[in-house]
Amino acid sequence: MARNEQFIRQHKILQILERSRFGKTIKEMNQDLVEDLGLDSLHDRTIRRDMEALQASGIDVDGHDEARGRVWKLGPRAKETFRITATASELISLSLGRDLLFPLVGTPFWTGIESFWKKIQDELPSSIWEHYEKFRRIVHVLGMPSKSYEAQHGIMQAINRAILQHRLVEIEYQSSNDAAPKSRKIEPYGLVFYHSSLYIVAAAHEDQSENRIRNWKLDRFRKAVAMDEWFKAPEDFDLEEFTNRGLGIFAGNHAKQFTIRIQPKAVNWIIEDPWHPQQVVDKQDDGTALLTVPGVNEMEIIPKVLQLGILAELISPVEARASITAMLVELNQKYSS
Repeated sequence: MARNEQFIRQHKILQILERSRFGKTIKEMNQDLVEDLGLDSLHDRTIRRDMEALQASGIDVDGHDEARGRVWKLGPRAKETFRITATASELISLSLGRDLLFPLVGTPFWTGIESFWKKIQDELPSSIWEHYEKFRRIVHVLGMPSKSYEAQHGIMQAINRAILQHRLVEIEYQSSNDAAPKSRKIEPYGLVFYHSSLYIVAAAHEDQSENRIRNWKLDRFRKAVAMDEWFKAPEDFDLEEFTNRGLGIFAGNHAKQFTIRIQPKAVNWIIEDPWHPQQVVDKQDDGTALLTVPGVNEMEIIPKVLQLGILAELISPVEARASITAMLVELNQKYSS
């Protein structure tokens, strides 16, 4: 079983025990876990192993024999672990992060964010909140779109369930190139939050090519149903490595290196706001710089080059340079008239 599934399940067990005053039996926890995680079933042995793992990690949780059976409860040290303390400065930082994640409204992630924020509100004294609110009025987050995923709430639940259980998902997907949604089957591996949008990293089930793993934008899902069919994820698949191959959200197995000549005026801009974590900026004697960045698709790079106008020149690959030349010819025709 994937390690992240164990973490998710054990974290959910702690949440169940935290809100239970009289503790839970293994059977009762099983029912709660199946319901909360959207599982079909879960073996009692798995929960017992989770309890042992929590104890081994030093969490104060123990079983007590009672009339209804062996009941598991959090001890006083575990409850102390969950006490929340924060300064006004820490609240400001946390609230800024909450604002940046606002597009996640309607997803289980936002539910978790709001639940944690409510716990902080309940725990901290009013004096801390007054200090926080005073300074929060002079800090504002811009650039976040007013979008939410409330309409895709059910879809997100089905996909989360399928990721945990390695189930195929039957979807209706409205591609930007298609007039109507198409029915597809996908093998979901994970989620990516990119530029205020959620993407499902999944393989197209009917496609057996090397580029079968793609990024599917959640906004374009019209329907998603977890099927009673299972898949086996590639053992060597790494979500972070997969998403870092290119500059944006385009998916592909092979990244190319793009080289752009940057004029002196814009050199500091690309250093202050890097295009990619692995970019290389090679400053030249004439004050320009050669920027080298990886990209899966040339349309990750071309818009950023055009954004800089005459301050940037795409040098290679030659195919991408030819594409931008064709665009500029067409733009010249449009604007010269």
